[in-house]
Amino acid sequence: MTLQKDFPAIVECATRAPSGHNTQPWLFTLNADAITISPDFRKRLPVVDPADRELFISLGCAAENLRIAASHYGYASTTAVNPTGAIPVSLTPAPSARLDPLFAQIPRRQTNRALYDGRAIPQALLDDILASATSDGVHLRVWDKNAPPFAQLAELVMAGNRAQLGNDAFKRELLSWIRFNKAHSERTLDGLSYAVMGAPNLPAWMTKPIIRLALKANAQNKADSKKIASASHLLLLATDDDTIPAWIAAGAVLQRLLLLLTEQGIASAWLNQPCEVAELRARLGRELALGGQYPQLLLRLGYAAPLPYAKRKPVEAVIREAS
Repeated sequence: MTLQKDFPAIVECATRAPSGHNTQPWLFTLNADAITISPDFRKRLPVVDPADRELFISLGCAAENLRIAASHYGYASTTAVNPTGAIPVSLTPAPSARLDPLFAQIPRRQTNRALYDGRAIPQALLDDILASATSDGVHLRVWDKNAPPFAQLAELVMAGNRAQLGNDAFKRELLSWIRFNKAHSERTLDGLSYAVMGAPNLPAWMTKPIIRLALKANAQNKADSKKIASASHLLLLATDDDTIPAWIAAGAVLQRLLLLLTEQGIASAWLNQPCEVAELRARLGRELALGGQYPQLLLRLGYAAPLPYAKRKPVEAVIREAS
């Protein structure tokens, strides 16, 4: 079987997608005319993501990056979703394929966990971005800080912190994915590095107890309150269904949204706590009158200077050649 020489470069772009705790929960099987994205369940987060909902959203993000990159390298693509959650993407050489201008934003996109500078995003600009990202069955809603739902969502984030950081299993899982210094981060090339969390590069014996002590609801709520107050808008992504195909579709919309935001210099970061705690997810749907739609992700949006980028494993670590 002869593989296209561009396929590893296309996969490398796909791996730039976001994932919970930067677990990078994907594998890529290369065929002569297709790349199949499969879940790597070794990277599951059974406490924070017991149904693998966010894992499959990440695969949808990777699939959107792959589709955009394929157009850059001269391929037309057709994407399907298997019942198991595998995503075969058929690739046909098409030199005249329409190039996606968002390709340039793939390496620039990042989750920016910093305080934002308080500037407001022009509503007309945000409306145009949402219109360009939305797809059937996936819904995007935004609220500025003067809208009543903004305060409601902030309170749900605080409640989520109290629930999650009161759970020892949640804290153990989170700690297992924190990379405490430069050497640790470069050894694993995954997880939440000290740099993207804004921490100094110190020996692990110093940072581990500090971070453990910081994993308390009151401290997290104080930090998140400041970050939410610095944001321009909060954005909620919801879907009509709560199934693997719906999660993957949500991921594709999410990734396109993130690239469009990046193109306009708009920072974003997750506030997914209300979507991760079952009772709060149900409450969110009721209080925001979502009409039976399923909340999937919550983000804060604003303006901020870029931070260091999260590590990625080399493409060779996630590629498998079909037998």
